[in-house]
Amino acid sequence: MLLKQFKRTDAFTIFLIVVVMLFLWAGPIVRVKNSFSMYFDLEPMPLYGIISSLTGTHPIPGIIFSILMVSLMSFLMVNLNTSLFFINERTFLPAMFYILISGLFPQYQLMNPAVFGAVFLMLGIRRIMESYRVQGIAYNFFDAGLLIGTGSLFYANLIWFGVITVVGITLLRTWNQRELMLSILGLFTPHILTFGLYYVAGRNPFDFLHVMGYNLFGLKADFAFIPIIIAAIIYTGILVFGSLSHLFLMLGTKKVQSRKTFSLLLWVFLISVLIWFLVPSVSIEIIWIAAIPLSYFLSHYFTFLKRKLVPEILFTLFFLMIVVMQIWYLR
Repeated sequence: MLLKQFKRTDAFTIFLIVVVMLFLWAGPIVRVKNSFSMYFDLEPMPLYGIISSLTGTHPIPGIIFSILMVSLMSFLMVNLNTSLFFINERTFLPAMFYILISGLFPQYQLMNPAVFGAVFLMLGIRRIMESYRVQGIAYNFFDAGLLIGTGSLFYANLIWFGVITVVGITLLRTWNQRELMLSILGLFTPHILTFGLYYVAGRNPFDFLHVMGYNLFGLKADFAFIPIIIAAIIYTGILVFGSLSHLFLMLGTKKVQSRKTFSLLLWVFLISVLIWFLVPSVSIEIIWIAAIPLSYFLSHYFTFLKRKLVPEILFTLFFLMIVVMQIWYLR
């Protein structure tokens, strides 16, 4: 059975995960003629603009770059659980679910700034959780703010996730104004430096503010919610609801650090949902970021769900649904 195999932690499972990733990302290369430009390609954030200029106008280099980012995210997803052990089981499922969720919307399997933003957010989450039981002032929050702020130079809407540094202080520390100020300073340091670099380079620094404003409050790309996509979203939503319900029931049995890690991830998910509804420029690309907490919730659910046959069926259906989405988009 699929789930039984992917729950293993041997070399063959790693090989299978790589095969699945290459299969899901073979489609974007085949259907490259169907690729299209997003709003963030028109006036890209500074760091994303540099990457775009390096990859050129042809989509394939950008798609390859995205595959590398997904590979890096898969490693970081597994490594975070290995370090903090908050799922209470060593598993490659977080990587598997992140890869599968990345194939949920084939139209967005191309290079976009949210792919890069997700990496910086992941590193920021790690630095926040590493502040647990740090004696004295935890400069981790400056690091986390700096990482999220740098990520927002790829994907502007990552700036809203600076809220999790404050959440992290509240969850993990005795309230300290200095740590709050450090997190805010770290969050805006990349923007201050970019503003200065524009001036030094002879460019109008206010052009950076214009680009930032456009990427935060410009119109989002239209997305067609056709029946097959709606069905996929509904099924994924049912799995997420089940995984969250299961997690809340088990949360009281977990160690303090595990509970706090899941609480922080829940905030990441809630912020993703909120900005989807409230921020005009946020579209389906937010799935790259929402997939971080969702992958952990689903991994926990499928790791500890006691019934053997039910999780196998649910996972297999989810897997096949992603495959069908890929085949459908290749038509």
